This record gives sequence, C-alpha cells and structure tokens, in this order.
Amino acid sequence: MDPLGSTLDEYRRASEAFRWQMPGTFNFGRDVVDHWAEVPDRPALFWRDAGGSERRLTFADVSGAARRAAHLFRALGVEAGQPVIVMLPRVPEWQAVIVGLLEIGALVVPSSTQLRPKDVLYRASHSGAVAIVASQECVEAVDAVRDELPAVRHFLEFRANGPASAGWENLLDLLARQPDDASAGRPTLASDPALVYYTSGTTGPPKAVLHDHGYTWTQRYTSRFWHGVRAGERLWTTSDTGWAKAAYGVIFGPWSEGAEVVLYHGRFEPKAELAFLAEIDPHVFCAPPTEFRLLVKEDLSRLAVPRLRECLSAGEPLNPEVIRAWHQATGIAIRDGYGQTETILLVANYPGQEVRPGSMGLPMPGSGVEVIDERGQVMPPGEVGDIAVHGRPPGLSREYWKDPAATARTRRGDWYLTGDRAWRDADGYFWFVGRDDDVIISAGYRIGPFEVESALIEHPAVLESAAVAAPDPDRGSIVKAFVVLREGFTASDALARELQDHVKRVTAPYKYPRAIEFAKDLPKTVSGKIRRVELRNGITPAK
Repeated sequence: MDPLGSTLDEYRRASEAFRWQMPGTFNFGRDVVDHWAEVPDRPALFWRDAGGSERRLTFADVSGAARRAAHLFRALGVEAGQPVIVMLPRVPEWQAVIVGLLEIGALVVPSSTQLRPKDVLYRASHSGAVAIVASQECVEAVDAVRDELPAVRHFLEFRANGPASAGWENLLDLLARQPDDASAGRPTLASDPALVYYTSGTTGPPKAVLHDHGYTWTQRYTSRFWHGVRAGERLWTTSDTGWAKAAYGVIFGPWSEGAEVVLYHGRFEPKAELAFLAEIDPHVFCAPPTEFRLLVKEDLSRLAVPRLRECLSAGEPLNPEVIRAWHQATGIAIRDGYGQTETILLVANYPGQEVRPGSMGLPMPGSGVEVIDERGQVMPPGEVGDIAVHGRPPGLSREYWKDPAATARTRRGDWYLTGDRAWRDADGYFWFVGRDDDVIISAGYRIGPFEVESALIEHPAVLESAAVAAPDPDRGSIVKAFVVLREGFTASDALARELQDHVKRVTAPYKYPRAIEFAKDLPKTVSGKIRRVELRNGITPAK
C-alpha cells in the first residue's frame, strides 16, 4: 500500500496526521547500516563500471568497510567536527568513507570529481579541511593548489591499481589494514553538524550548506513517500556523488528503508544506460531531466524492465512532453520531485497518485511548503509567488556555513525562501515558473522559462533548449531561446521561424522566443542544471 494513498483525500489525511519523531541521538552508520547488517545477506549495493567489472555488497559488507574507514580517520587524528573533503566517483568506497566519517562525528564535505583547482582551493580554504580523499583523476587538480592548503594534513588517493601518486597515501591499502569493529565510532546527537554541501554556484561563488545528523535521518521519508522503494528492493539513482541528489537517492534515503542501491561508474550514454537499465531490472529508476530528455529520443519499443514500478526525475522540472513520451513507451509515468541542497524533498508526485504532467506535485508531509507573496502571506490558487517553507522543519539546513548575511537573505519572517517561483492550482498542486532571477519580464508580462522550453522540446527538431531574458529597447526584455538540435536537423532561419510559430501554437503567443540561437550544447552545472545566468551574461544588448 502506498504510504500517502492514491487519492487527494487520502493524501490530505495522511499529511495532516504526519508528525516528525526525530530522535535525540542519531548516527547513520550505527543506527541504519549496522541495523540492516544484522539481517543475513541483505543486499545493499550493486556496482558496475563501464568495463563490465562488478561488485555486490551486503549491508554487513558496507558496515565492515565503514568501520575500517572510521578507524582509519581516527588513526589519522581526525577529530569530531573537523572537515574532510571526499572527491570520489561512483564506487563503493564513496559510501564506506562517508559512513565511516559520520561514525566518528567528522564533518563530511562531499565534492564532485569534476572540480577544477580553483574549486578545490575554495572548498578546502573555506571549510578548513584537514584531509582530502580523492580519486586518481582528481590528483592533478588538488596538487595544482596543494601549496595553498596548509591546513590539509592528509591526502588519500583512491587508485584501483598501482601505488599512490607522489605525496599521496593509498586509500585502499590503508583501509585494508584497519579492523572492522565498532570501537572507533563516537556518539552523535541528531543536532550535531554532519555534512557540508557546496551549492552549484549558478549565480556566484558556491555557498556552504550545513546539515546535521538529523538530515540523514529525515531522508528516509524521501524514499518512503517519493521513491516508493521497499526493503529488499533495488533502486537506481544515476546521480553524481558530489551533489545532494546522491544523499536523497544513493545512500541516506534508500538505505534507511533497507533497499539495495545501484552505482554505475561510467559516462552517460543513452543506449548504454537503457541497456544497463534492462539488465539490472530495478524496481525504481531515478534520473535527472537531462537524461530523460535524451532517453526518450531513443527507440524504446524493445525496452523490457519487468520489475520496474516507479520512475522519478528531479533536479529541475521535467517537460510534460517527455513524461508523455516515456509513459507511452513504458506504461510508467515519470514522477517529478522537488527539493534543494538546503532541504530534503519538499514537493512531489507520489506513488499511486495521479500525475499531472508538468506539475511539481503536492507538498511533502511535515514540510510546511506554500506559495507566498512579498509580505509573507499565502497566495490564493492561480497566482504566482515565492516557494517557501514555514518555520524550521527537520531536514532544513542549519545555515549557510560561515555566511550569516546569506543565511538571513533566505528568511522572510517565519519563512525560508527557496528562491524559486510557482503557483498552486485549486487542488493544491504546485506548478513551477522558474528561479526568481530566471523569470523573464517582457512588456509587462512575467514569463517562466520552463513553459517556453517545454513548448520547444515538443518540436521534433529540438533536443534541448533554454529560455532567458535578452535586453530589448522597446520591451525591456524579450524571450531568447538557445536550442540544441537533434541529429539530422540543420540550423536555419526557416527552422527558427518554424520553432517560433510552434511555440505560439502550443502556449500563449506572447511567450514565444523572439530570438533563437542554435547551439551545440548548453552550459550546465556539475549537477546537470542549465546555467541560464551564463547564457544571459553572454548576450550583447540590442541597440
């Protein structure tokens, strides 16, 4: 039975009855991983790399690996509250190191393996990290700024074969020498600092989002209410390890529910991803919109995934046309979910309930999410406002670490502002408009980029698109679209006019892009979100 029911009335009753029951003390390693390790042979992790190598780990395996990691970092002198940067790809050692550091009360800083030297320097300097754990491909970026990192005492390299690089210690060798008993662990309060995620930085330097151990506890509801995964089932979330979506769907959420997670260590390629999906046959599949947009362009007629029950998308809204195309091919409706690095899941389409293509869904129980105006008043249905969270519910970040001014800017009275805008329909469903700084104001009209992009992607020539505001002397701004074409289509003035006419037909005519620029690709953050700010900044003002 779905926890939130299959009808609006059932959802409302379940949501009203929900109460947070946060424990006073909590440690993910001790209270989740070690708990499931008591169940003989319960699967925890299926790992595969691009070359075909694979590993299967039980919760007992993960528990032992995490305890060895805890002993290692205690032996290196890492104290409770001290930051450690973890730059590991999708390998089992990533989870082991994360859980082991949490067990000793260290402050974990998960980071992407795609970081450049300046990114490493910023994170290490800002956090005061005492150690960096990095994979082989990250060593060069770290070494480029190593002389500027006096606080970092230990550099541990994950290298599957061969000795570590000069000046680095071999992580695997060190782990192999450690015991797997629980004596290294320290008791942790749910309120103790646990994780720092650096935001994608779409509008400036990344901000450090500080979460406590209670955050790792609350992610169980992301999996219970949204993923819909059950104990003993398999979930594949394709997220990179360096951003918070991995916390949602690769470690804290599904493992809290006793589910097995999948890690694929390889580059995204649509045909390969579909083949792997069919081979591993998960019960739940979660991918970002950028992947789904490319997957539906493939031939899905032969895709066979018998156990697949739930398909999910998050990171930015998924276009209705993509949802319809996937449903037509698989019989499964992709369910959008909305959350942030600063939060757990906030709004979603839940298992068993009606999916309204293009809608963000309904608020997460206990989240207190509303659409508010500039005075902090809840907006009536149909009116656009700011998405906001009331109070300080569990799962909301403690602060922007070391930046009280940025933390203060997120508050409007008792509300936390997400920075996104939306409206709600008469049934309470949220409909995304855009980031507050992405909304286009043209001749007095407020135009959300998502609706323009969704209209464009319905055209058979369009692979991806992004809509931004371009300066205009008469209208203030106009809608400009950057369009990536599918293979077989050629950019031309005639095609640009055809796309403009198409948008006029499928949405309000005033929203059509008055300027179209064809591009080979779109700039994206590490987490896959389109960097509209970069596109805006590259526009030459009209004269």
